[in-house]
Amino acid sequence: VNMTAEANSIRILVAEDNDSNFLLINAILKRRGTLTRVINGKEAVNAVKNGEYDIVLMDIRMPEMDGLEATRLIREFNNTIPIVAVTANAFNSDKIKALEAGCSNFITKPVNKEELFTILDNL
Repeated sequence: VNMTAEANSIRILVAEDNDSNFLLINAILKRRGTLTRVINGKEAVNAVKNGEYDIVLMDIRMPEMDGLEATRLIREFNNTIPIVAVTANAFNSDKIKALEAGCSNFITKPVNKEELFTILDNL
């Protein structure tokens, strides 16, 4: 057990409408930080506005408001929080759209543990 990861618990907002995808992320990250889940873009925007988070894992496809729109809205009031686009689409055009919307990084589903840890370690 890595005690430094425990002591420096990071606050992670996970915007993910799919239960199995959230459970996978939760299983990977439960020892790395405190996870808060929202299930659509509107909730993600409100959570960042009203809460204290170190990073956002933003699913791109969600009901009500997608992750790109939510990211654009978050960037109107918060330019510093890292937002990682999480998507099933690995196409370069999707990556470009995510970065243009204001995402700081991009990972594809199913989420890869090492890839996710590398992003968190570079916060």
